[in-house]
Amino acid sequence: MNYSDRKRAGVTLIEMLVVVVIIAVFAAVVGPRLLNQGDKARVVAARQQLENFQLALGQYHLDTGLYPGTDQGLAALRTQPSGVEQWHGPYLQKDVTVDPWGHAYAYKYPGDHGDEPDIVSYGADGQAGGDGLNADIQSWK
Repeated sequence: MNYSDRKRAGVTLIEMLVVVVIIAVFAAVVGPRLLNQGDKARVVAARQQLENFQLALGQYHLDTGLYPGTDQGLAALRTQPSGVEQWHGPYLQKDVTVDPWGHAYAYKYPGDHGDEPDIVSYGADGQAGGDGLNADIQSWK
């Protein structure tokens, strides 16, 4: 290997800077899109949890003839409430969890939207109402 071959064998500072700039531009373009996908995944997960609660509540209703009251809440799907006969649970495999944003689900029975209980995730902000990621995710919609 002669001197001119050795001189070309290394990577120059300019080449390294070009690679770093390309990576930075890629991260700036793709990064926000990936973060947005995470937010969409939380919405999908909350909808799926609401469906799981509704299925478990349907089974609870078939067994007991009623839905858990507001005071009993979703916890009645894991532990038998006092005075409830024909409870054959638990109706959920895991304890009732918080929504994907870490907020408790709101449960109300009798509900305001039909014969079934109302269950709501208040979205990213944990407050009623809102738009986009802060929008409520409701069991009746």
